[in-house]
Amino acid sequence: MSPDRKLLQRKNRRIALTCLGAVALMTGAAFVSAPLYDLFCRTTGFAGTPMRAQSAPGVADASERTITVRFNSDVAPDMPWKFQPVQRTVVVKPGEETLIFYRASNPTDRTVSGQAAFNVTPEKAGQYFNKIACFCFTEQQLAPGQSVDMPVSFFVDPQILKDPQARDVTTITLSYTFFRLPTEEKKVSDRGGDARRVN
Repeated sequence: MSPDRKLLQRKNRRIALTCLGAVALMTGAAFVSAPLYDLFCRTTGFAGTPMRAQSAPGVADASERTITVRFNSDVAPDMPWKFQPVQRTVVVKPGEETLIFYRASNPTDRTVSGQAAFNVTPEKAGQYFNKIACFCFTEQQLAPGQSVDMPVSFFVDPQILKDPQARDVTTITLSYTFFRLPTEEKKVSDRGGDARRVN
């Protein structure tokens, strides 16, 4: 084999390894980018992502300012559940912990699992909207015919009162979309029992 041919083979091997390394790097970046972006949004409240908290600070300001919180619900096209807020709006004072419920029902003859994704609008309010407890943090599974009320405990951070960019925020909308999760679904007849409705 000529020296030129050996040199060409080495260059080709180096290029092939570089390309494989680049593909592996891009694949790895694709897998970690979504979780990292989600972590960034939850940490900063970016893009209307609500923050998580352990407890509400309480109403510390003598301000009479209140904020109306609206609740919205949607289901993905392949999700057969019925899903809606039990109450459509509440009026809260910043710092005040509030508990509301969403109701989900599975009208099918199969067990169906789902996960809720959430968002807050306007986006500038996302960093001030803190959830203490939420059904959206875990997978939900409903048996055939089952209905369940799912709690959301939240507060609006009193720091919103000091933000000149948020002075015009009088209404915040908390929106959930339930997505179906792939699971091994079982029909009622396969389980050998009747569906029971749980409220």
